[in-house]
Amino acid sequence: MNTLRYALLAAGTLVCAAATAQTTIKIGYATSPQSHYGVGSTVFCEEVEKRTGGRYKCQQFPNSALGGEREMIEAVQLGTLDIVNTSTGPVGNFVPEVNIVDIPFLFRDYDHARKVLDGPIGDELRARFPAKGLIALAWTENGFRHMTNSKRPIVKPEDAKGLKIRSMQNKVHIQAFQSIGIQPTPMAFPELFTALQQGTVDGQENPIPVILSAKFAQVQKHLSLTGHVYSPALLIMSPALWNKLSDADKKAFTEAGKAGGAAQRRKVNEDEKNGIDELRKAGMNVVTNVDGAAFRAAMTPVWAEFAKQFGADNIRRIQEVK
Repeated sequence: MNTLRYALLAAGTLVCAAATAQTTIKIGYATSPQSHYGVGSTVFCEEVEKRTGGRYKCQQFPNSALGGEREMIEAVQLGTLDIVNTSTGPVGNFVPEVNIVDIPFLFRDYDHARKVLDGPIGDELRARFPAKGLIALAWTENGFRHMTNSKRPIVKPEDAKGLKIRSMQNKVHIQAFQSIGIQPTPMAFPELFTALQQGTVDGQENPIPVILSAKFAQVQKHLSLTGHVYSPALLIMSPALWNKLSDADKKAFTEAGKAGGAAQRRKVNEDEKNGIDELRKAGMNVVTNVDGAAFRAAMTPVWAEFAKQFGADNIRRIQEVK
């Protein structure tokens, strides 16, 4: 009888231990659960739970519920947030070398950008994060950025002159916009819709998936397919969590990050394919005949500054990836 009682007690103890072994991790991002960030984050979370046998599960905080991207990165650094799925826009404030990927017209197309980030250059950039109190788990994606505004169509650089365009807190973007006469207005993403609605700024620039998910067609008349910057994104993890993981769990989180990144890219592809028609139906005037050569030429002078900041050889190395 005693043996049976001890066996039942032992089993109960094991059940309790299993129940308490599950850890909930918090992940934040700026856009809706239906957006590319939401899709990528959800797949990441599903894969983490599956690959750790349910010992880790996620609680998602979409729609900037925990603040703007910069605030969320700071929280990850402090250990008060476990993971953020963020564009690289504000990341350069923490890891300056990453700003190189935000140079206008650096990437030819999606294939080029993805090959760079999935190869040695992308790995080298991620390796810069631990020294800054961050773990770059995996590259995800935001997409090629386009300009919207409430004033006029933008076909050539002169059309953008004098417009107050919201920019991220990213000095590379700000320098590029100033070079063509735009008045960049740094602003956190959660404030942007209201600022556009109230006319605090004339416009903004973001990839099609963000323009769609944020419903900017409600407050912006003109969309110009400038494709002026490719915007990568990252799953960034707190070292406070990372350092607690076993080697097996670190591998599980890393593989889950790759799966989330792949899903996010697929959603970007889908939105790029279908989103422009959706925005037209929502009432936006879409300019497809943007003079890309004129934009590149107008921004050429600022490239000399980028070469000083990041090294001409480093820029050339990215350009030469085939």
